[in-house]
Amino acid sequence: MAETQNTEQFTFQAEIKELLDLLSHSLYQNREITIRELVSNASDALDKMRFQLASGEASGQNETLEISILPDSDAKILTIADTGVGMTRDELVQNLGTIAHSGSRDFLSKLSQEKQPDVSLIGQFGVGFYSAFMLSEKVEVFTRSFSEDHGWRWESDGTGQFTIEPAEGLERGTQIKLHLKEEALEFARPERLQHILQTYSTFVAHPIKLDGEQVNTQPPIWVEPKSQLKDEQYQGFYQYLTHGMAGEKPNWHLHLASETPFEFKSILFCPESNFEKLGFGKIDHGLYLCAKRILVQNDCDKLLPEYLRFLYGLVDSADLPLNVSREALQDSTVFMKIKKVITKKVLDHLTDLQADQTEQYYTFYKEFGTILREGVNTDFGNKDRLSKLLLFPSDKTQHESGLTTLTEYCERMPDDQEQIYFLSGQSKEKLARNPHLEAFRKRGIEVLLLVDPVNEIVLSQLDKFDGKEIVSVDSAEVKLPSNKDENEETNDETSSQDLPAGFETLIEFFQNQLGDRVAEVRKSDRLTDSPCCLVNKNGKMSTQLQKVLSMQHDDFPMAERILELNPHAPLVNRLSNLVGNEQNHDFVANCAATLLDQALLQEGIAPDDDDMTQRVFGMMQDLADGKSSIVT
Repeated sequence: MAETQNTEQFTFQAEIKELLDLLSHSLYQNREITIRELVSNASDALDKMRFQLASGEASGQNETLEISILPDSDAKILTIADTGVGMTRDELVQNLGTIAHSGSRDFLSKLSQEKQPDVSLIGQFGVGFYSAFMLSEKVEVFTRSFSEDHGWRWESDGTGQFTIEPAEGLERGTQIKLHLKEEALEFARPERLQHILQTYSTFVAHPIKLDGEQVNTQPPIWVEPKSQLKDEQYQGFYQYLTHGMAGEKPNWHLHLASETPFEFKSILFCPESNFEKLGFGKIDHGLYLCAKRILVQNDCDKLLPEYLRFLYGLVDSADLPLNVSREALQDSTVFMKIKKVITKKVLDHLTDLQADQTEQYYTFYKEFGTILREGVNTDFGNKDRLSKLLLFPSDKTQHESGLTTLTEYCERMPDDQEQIYFLSGQSKEKLARNPHLEAFRKRGIEVLLLVDPVNEIVLSQLDKFDGKEIVSVDSAEVKLPSNKDENEETNDETSSQDLPAGFETLIEFFQNQLGDRVAEVRKSDRLTDSPCCLVNKNGKMSTQLQKVLSMQHDDFPMAERILELNPHAPLVNRLSNLVGNEQNHDFVANCAATLLDQALLQEGIAPDDDDMTQRVFGMMQDLADGKSSIVT
């Protein structure tokens, strides 16, 4: 910091320099967002001033709360002024020189990686003021805090430094003077500004005056009866809450009102897009919370459970005191009741949407299902309701998405099916080739096919649905229903007389050869074509999830495995014949180890590479030696 007389000079934080460079070259962006952001900041300052006045912290202050837009085309200056709380010198340094939140740094990192950075979401990351440099070659800020009797002047040309000096004769509030670039002179035209203000700032709760004439005359719509509101009004309010959101429309909205035993009004919106999927990290915005239309918090993330964090909206309660602190808010009985009611209403709406507007629900779930399913592990009071809202990939669903609900799955189950089955894997292609599916396909039994391991974690948290156990098809706990094809015997009914001669001897031989590599070798009742498969000895968790958890936790124990042999597979049948001759034991032993290796590979588990390679080479050599080179 350098100081000359009363003027102090500062250097912007490194992230601010990067942002300013991006903004100053954003010639093809929607530069209207500058007006939107600065008006939004001014509205926030007025909300804070209203709170100070209502709580008695600013007694004797002028109660006029308004925003003034003053264009001067001759001087090429646009002034945006408010009569809000203003800023002290320290607040100027903190608010207009640094980035306080890690989310803002993530935002900058995302911008710097794009060839044409999209800065339209800048306001949601706490750095909306800097959009002023999209229009300006120089920015001046004149401000006086309600708590001080003198003001300050801040100035920067956006090249890396800013200055602060005392300023006398200022009224309470903040004036931002944009010295417009030549290519941005349209923003000094009143008609252009009026269009922008009506597009983005219609629902600002304070008067916005353009050259002295108020341009926002629409009252806050959450206090209006929903029967009197039009879709355009909801859309406009959504744009205000989301800072424009690049012109996006909400997927759906809820307009709630409660009179007893406590009073509150609310409007909630679900966006079209899930920004977490775009790489912006976890959504951390909250709802606007008001008490008798006076802002209490503009980022209240405790009004909804974490798994509904994607919603935007506002809650206004007449039962909250105006001077409630953030800490006291967490313990407020009214607050907790409001949260409970809102959560119930949202889940009610999703249930109705799923039943009555199926396609819209599937569109919603495609975007936000990954967030919604988090509630199974966190909201035990609504666990059953949430389980009915979840969608999973299935091999039997008729919906084009390939997804089904657990309710629909149970409706399609045979009467004697006791369990809900799932199979986990790395891709749909690998799942389709998994030998564990053979018995289920033969019986026409539905299986949930899970590529996303989180889906299995969710199912493991549920454990049961509608009284049915949820179990992986590679678990030893699988209970298969009977085969309804009366013309074909099931493997369950296969007697020892139907087994190939020597099969029991082969089982014993495999067990001795494989030793502690497997817990057991036994006959398979689930395979129809493949020679063998591995089965988890205990538990319902799939091998795939065990593998994921073992990679994350070194001490996670993998379940013991059972090797099942299919007596009807040609290879197993032949080995059963060969094992009786001691001269074949070396060959059968190699087959035992190789079959186990292949079963491990099918489960995505790497066997001993060196041992497997040498064994396969040896078997290939033996096969080659047994071939004739004579051409006939």
